Amino acid sequence: MDIRNLAEAPAFTTKDGSDIRELLAHRNSCIRNQSLAEARVAPGGQTTPHYHPKTEEIYYIVAGEGEMTIGHANRHVRPGDAIAIPPGEIHTIRNTGHETLVFLCCCAPGYEHDDTVLVDDEVRSSNSTPCDSEAGD
Repeated sequence: MDIRNLAEAPAFTTKDGSDIRELLAHRNSCIRNQSLAEARVAPGGQTTPHYHPKTEEIYYIVAGEGEMTIGHANRHVRPGDAIAIPPGEIHTIRNTGHETLVFLCCCAPGYEHDDTVLVDDEVRSSNSTPCDSEAGD
């Protein structure tokens, strides 16, 4: 039985600049096709715009507030919000509050630095977003 406690999970910085603690993944459990981590972004900080060619992600906001950008769409996010990020979509999350932005990140397949592609503003301006659903507004 694999049970991991957040307090015992070592922290590391992902390629996009967020600080995470990987709870369950192929590196530390019997899980093989996904990963679950807690991510943190300091007040005023943000992740580097990036995309994952293979991986789809779900962010679930636990604490703090921010602005999520996927493609050209921007939305305010707060605790209780779940965010769908399809493979190939350029995205970033920015902490707009005064406390640490904390969110759970579920990746399928599991997170790997090699599946993270950092982008610059030129690439970002030409990206389109097929998942611009306004469901839940």
